[in-house]
Amino acid sequence: MAKVLVVDDAKFMRVTLQKMLELADHEVIGEAENGREAVEMYRLLQPEIVTMDITMPEMTGIEAVRQIIQEFPEAKIIICSSMGQQKMVMNAIDAGAKDYIVKPFNEIRVNEAIDRVLK
Repeated sequence: MAKVLVVDDAKFMRVTLQKMLELADHEVIGEAENGREAVEMYRLLQPEIVTMDITMPEMTGIEAVRQIIQEFPEAKIIICSSMGQQKMVMNAIDAGAKDYIVKPFNEIRVNEAIDRVLK
């Protein structure tokens, strides 16, 4: 079981991901709807894992990954992208994200990514 921070500007996506995570016995300890909030929530909650959307207002997921990794090099961040965002996914991995999942979310793929990142 992991303590997870879910970051996405769409409430529907946060709720969808939270349900999948809770079914797999993970605990969602916080939500953020943009990169700036994600960085603040990370500092406050120190989650074991972050699921981070790429495209968000105020601060992108890639910028948030960079900032979190700069302050917390051990942070485990899984980037969430839409189909066709391979270049952005690669930028996020370069910035320090440990894995990625593609929308629409597949419960099996989400859990595999979390298991991989926790090992």
